[in-house]
Amino acid sequence: MRLLKRNTREIQYALYTGQEDIVSGEDEYGNPIFSGETEKKYSEKRALQANIGPPDGTTTADVFGGNVTYDRVLVTFDMDCPIDENSILWIDKDPETAPYDYNVAAVRPSLNCIRYAIKRVNVS
Repeated sequence: MRLLKRNTREIQYALYTGQEDIVSGEDEYGNPIFSGETEKKYSEKRALQANIGPPDGTTTADVFGGNVTYDRVLVTFDMDCPIDENSILWIDKDPETAPYDYNVAAVRPSLNCIRYAIKRVNVS
């Protein structure tokens, strides 16, 4: 059975685009001084209509395997959905005012849908 539109809700996501070195200042010649640390960079936020399963982290048929810890399951029938294990999600928080609240723990595509195991994170 296909996903009913009334069972979906809009979420926001951002795709991982790479890492960038953190610059801590400049030397006397104007060259950047790198701190040795990096920060992750993400794309602009995008909207997606998807089904979000209840927060329990267990299923009858464990499609994500025994080594994946997750809090919820996100399901979409958009087979071109670009979300991967490096993506971040805004599900229970406002994407305009709060940092992301979930990241992707595992991706399991099938013939007609893609299931994502998502894990709640605390970002300040």
